[in-house]
Amino acid sequence: MDTQKLYSLFNSCSGVSIDTRKINKDEMYFSLKGDNFDGNAFAMEAIEKGAKFSIVDDVEQKDIHDNIVYVENSLRALQDLSNHHRSLFDTKVIGITGSNGKTTTKNLIYSILSQKYNVIKTKGNLNNHIGVPLSLLNIKDDIDVAIIEMGANHVGEIKRLCEIAMPDIGLITNYGYAHLEGFGSFEGVIKGKTEMYEYLTENYGHIILNNDDKLQVENCKGDLALTFGSSQDSEFTFEYKKDNSSLKLKIDGYEFNSNLYGEYNFSNLASSITIGKFLDLSNKEIQEGLNKFLNDSNRSEILISDSNKIYLDAYNANPTSMLAAISNFENIKNRVLILGDMFELGEYSDQEHQKIVDFVTNKDYNKVYLVGDNFSKCNTDGEYFFKFLNTHELAQSDSFKNLKNMNILVKGSRGVKLEKLFK
Repeated sequence: MDTQKLYSLFNSCSGVSIDTRKINKDEMYFSLKGDNFDGNAFAMEAIEKGAKFSIVDDVEQKDIHDNIVYVENSLRALQDLSNHHRSLFDTKVIGITGSNGKTTTKNLIYSILSQKYNVIKTKGNLNNHIGVPLSLLNIKDDIDVAIIEMGANHVGEIKRLCEIAMPDIGLITNYGYAHLEGFGSFEGVIKGKTEMYEYLTENYGHIILNNDDKLQVENCKGDLALTFGSSQDSEFTFEYKKDNSSLKLKIDGYEFNSNLYGEYNFSNLASSITIGKFLDLSNKEIQEGLNKFLNDSNRSEILISDSNKIYLDAYNANPTSMLAAISNFENIKNRVLILGDMFELGEYSDQEHQKIVDFVTNKDYNKVYLVGDNFSKCNTDGEYFFKFLNTHELAQSDSFKNLKNMNILVKGSRGVKLEKLFK
């Protein structure tokens, strides 16, 4: 079935689903394949649970029900359907990729632009070859802006996601040592993320470029780049300031206040304000958006627990984001680190975890807790290091239970589940 015919069926449905456990009445179910499942096996179940159509790519399912529709490839059909849907609207699409800060930046832009426009954004972590199409299918006539987060762990993925989403505006938060297992090397990360800029250049889109990031400047060949940063030759020149633990930015005599901490968030704030100005929001509207900004759970949260102040950033971690978080924590007294394993580093895993341990060795920490298989293998030099295989072991330790009057930084990949320490 071609995309046009499939789209006519889609228009008669209430939405799209890929999970029969969460299906709603009259949705279109796409039978996708995973490492451990084949969605084709649930096509009939989807119909029985209320789906209007089931899209399958198993030829044996082809004629078992009038509302089961056969296509050559269900995933490709979903992607082509979403691309066609996106092409029918004047909605401005903003694409965001990068190794760190994608979701924080997405949420900042959403909060700012929502003061003037009707905006949708990628929900949760639906930022891959399946999530991006699902997000695009939420575009409706009344949507002015769609903010689409794009994640990748291999070269070529951002290129494909851009072809599907067709962004008008795009930015790379940074290049970092993330997903090295898939990208193969840091050079692979640069090549993969830069596919965003290449697409925008070829299609006359607008690049939001961090002028302070030499790697980004070197890899951006587009003529339509809008530059921001602290350097005076930027089109949007910011002065970055810290007030206690929160960040402030000044531009053209106007000072923006935020509820974010961590100097690594300056560029996330600046890029979001730049997009707000580019899309004609006033300073007052941008500040109102910053006032209403709420970050996703476990990202740059500050919690107060008994006498301790906890800086919780346990949604994800890679060597770049972990070093940035630790560096930002250096001028605080009575410091404790809780560091969880970093995943998807492949052959680089041992050396990158050891680099983190070496970085914090001989610094003024009251305690450093290392959690996970990878950190447990590291060589440590100092009585303030404590190793645990998992979060449960740490939670049961007397050393952890007796923490008082401490500033505690918590950083690790989400699979380590460090946030459970503070439930």
